[in-house]
Amino acid sequence: MVGIVVTAAAALAAGYLLGRLRPWRRAGDWAADQVRHAGAWVRGGTVRQAAVVLVHVVTAPRTS
Repeated sequence: MVGIVVTAAAALAAGYLLGRLRPWRRAGDWAADQVRHAGAWVRGGTVRQAAVVLVHVVTAPRTS
């Protein structure tokens, strides 16, 4: 019983923190900025381009 309460409290705390930090929104904003300002991400190489496009597609599928 105690394990269930601790697990539920940890899940609630994790959900609260993710809601406050909004990592998907921040990653999406970063990727959109990188794509918008083409010079910075083009100079980063193929791996960086792939990472930026992947993050952009995952976080903003309608606008990518």
